[in-house]
Amino acid sequence: MSEFSPIVPPPDMLNNDEHFMREALRLARKAARLDEVPIGAVIVHQGRIIARSWNQVETLKDATAHAEMLALTQAESALEDWRLADCDLYVTKEPCPMCAGAIVHCRIRRVIFGCPDVKGGAAGGFWNLLQAPNLNHRCEISQGVLGEECVAVLKDFFAEARRRKAEGVPHKKGGAASLDAFSEAPRFDGP
Repeated sequence: MSEFSPIVPPPDMLNNDEHFMREALRLARKAARLDEVPIGAVIVHQGRIIARSWNQVETLKDATAHAEMLALTQAESALEDWRLADCDLYVTKEPCPMCAGAIVHCRIRRVIFGCPDVKGGAAGGFWNLLQAPNLNHRCEISQGVLGEECVAVLKDFFAEARRRKAEGVPHKKGGAASLDAFSEAPRFDGP
């Protein structure tokens, strides 16, 4: 096994990984209903979800409002510490370089993601910032958990976006229609 190879968890942990990834997928689907790129993330501490989020770039008009970034902030608040060394992050798509940098700085123990991003992923897809030897922390990586479901959510979202574009329907970009969808969707009331 190379220094940058993903670590394969024991079989009993795979069931937990699927359980927590299903929650991340639920949040990704919520993002899609809100016309956000459908990526969901949860952070787990001692077997309990302490943070949940989904992409909110369009809704918040904030390029940094990725699911991982918002979940990190929630987890830091829940633990009252920016160090998240005993936490695991579940995310439906491989983190980008921005999110990977924040993950390393927060010292997340393990990153579990569904589908890789070969064009821009920073957990081994294109780069591997999560295990870069020159940084002060390295995360364990597990990939492919419910990967087909994670890919399907993204493909469906972008196929629908292309269909709407071909029909001349403008993208809502977190507008009022998205708020209507939000009111119909289950709300997150905290971990």
